[in-house]
Amino acid sequence: MRPQRTPIHTITTWVKKQPPKVKAFLAVVSGMAALVLLRFIVHDHDNLFVAAEAVHSIGISVLIYKLMKEKTCAGLSLKSQELTAIFLAVRLYCSFVMEYDIHTLLDFATFATTLWVIYMIRFKLKASYMEEKDNFAIYYVVIPCAVLALLIHPSTSHHLLNRISWAFCVYLEAVSVLPQLRVMQNTKIVEPFTAHYVFALGVARFLSCAHWVLQVLDTRGHLLVALGYGLWPSMVLISEIVQTFILADFCYYYVKSVFGGQLVLRLPSGVV
Repeated sequence: MRPQRTPIHTITTWVKKQPPKVKAFLAVVSGMAALVLLRFIVHDHDNLFVAAEAVHSIGISVLIYKLMKEKTCAGLSLKSQELTAIFLAVRLYCSFVMEYDIHTLLDFATFATTLWVIYMIRFKLKASYMEEKDNFAIYYVVIPCAVLALLIHPSTSHHLLNRISWAFCVYLEAVSVLPQLRVMQNTKIVEPFTAHYVFALGVARFLSCAHWVLQVLDTRGHLLVALGYGLWPSMVLISEIVQTFILADFCYYYVKSVFGGQLVLRLPSGVV
């Protein structure tokens, strides 16, 4: 007797059989539906940004647990952590000289934790670091982000160096997870704690993107005007969307794996 298929399994099987264009369309529709749902459920959309910070903190906590409890950094990308430290350091500098607020303290806590993770991977758990799998050249993202920041940055009254620095950290944050995705693509198998951490990043970035999109809708585009003129306001929004879509494919396979009762996530070729 054949086992009864659950609705989730039926849907995922049907989606898997669809051509790439249909999958992309379904992803866009799902994202729009989630935004509409959040708009009606969450009355103060600033709470979405707080929720994004909270989910990111949960992801970091999972990462810390993995390093301390299992004494291994296998499956983690040192280069992603270094890119994260770079954009956080730049953002902290900009926050101190431009607009110091509560998010500065949150960024500082994240920055300190990220430095600790880098220390653990580089020194304490170096034997388990998969250096041959972590083969993404970070200058492929750092240099383009720096050039883009020189060309497109805020048009506020702050010093030019500060405005360029702020644009650089926005652009670099959007692509900082790429080395981690490359590691998972190379290994094909993602152990649970690493999968939880990356999924938390995906959820956090979706909530952050939703915050910006809904704020733009609520202000009927006035928020973009407040950010300045030229291409910068659009680039801020595009960067948030890029962050979300970079992790969307992984999040799909993560959810599918969880509902399938699999503890270890196996990624098909070319998923990243």
